[in-house]
Amino acid sequence: MGALSAAEVSYIEGGIAQNLRSDGRGRLDFRNISIVTGVIPQASGSARCKVGGTDVMVSVKAELGSPPKGRPTHGGMMIKIECSPTAAPEFEGRGGEELSLELTRGLERSFLGGPNGSGAAIDLSSLRIVDGKTCWVLCIDGLVLSSDGNLLDALSIAIKAALTNTGLPKVEIVAGETGDEDPEFEVDDEESSQLDISNVPIIITLTKVGKHYFVDATAEEELQMKSAVSVAVNRKGVICGVTKRGGDGLDPSVIIDMISVAQQIALTYIPALDLQIAAAESVDPDS
Repeated sequence: MGALSAAEVSYIEGGIAQNLRSDGRGRLDFRNISIVTGVIPQASGSARCKVGGTDVMVSVKAELGSPPKGRPTHGGMMIKIECSPTAAPEFEGRGGEELSLELTRGLERSFLGGPNGSGAAIDLSSLRIVDGKTCWVLCIDGLVLSSDGNLLDALSIAIKAALTNTGLPKVEIVAGETGDEDPEFEVDDEESSQLDISNVPIIITLTKVGKHYFVDATAEEELQMKSAVSVAVNRKGVICGVTKRGGDGLDPSVIIDMISVAQQIALTYIPALDLQIAAAESVDPDS
């Protein structure tokens, strides 16, 4: 999206100041969200999420691997986001690569926890199979299909829905559980267990234009962004990660207020979102 004219800038800023945005929403109102799960049959779990004109897809693939170094009783999680060149003109070439990396890092900060795995969205110890030898590794891949702002939040919802949809096949150890030999397994794809997603967060981004900040910015509104704070919050109200974007500095008191507002919004927003995810398999995102 190109630069806005002076009249467009004034219109957007004036609307935000008066709590009446150009699409009729108030500052704390979200666009319509649609979610469908199980969209990639060959994945362990998947979901597609549309937030207004933003459209993203996430797949989760559970693979057998080795525990992370220094954490023999843990499994692993990896996140990688790509922006389709057809999603927006600015995604072509290096612009798409830089945004993909920025989104990946923001989601890693929110979902992967600390260096020792604490605070991760999924209890990584629940992914172990044979301590020190074999575990499940969840490979989370996201694709931005269409962009009209608020990509980080939309991707977080899609990841949560995809993890809710993910089943881990039953694994039976047939040899090598102890000793130096590599374990041998029988994997039963017909029988699977669901992940505990009670700690999986969503991201609420507050975008600041002028003196005011608001949720779920459109691409047009993001062009006016002075700064933005993205806060990952789970259903228990625990803050799992914070990411600041934009060149303008923010007073610490403003950042604290934005984090608090995002936390309160998430606590009222998540229950309805969880119900929507639970019913997502019967929802057509194009309807």
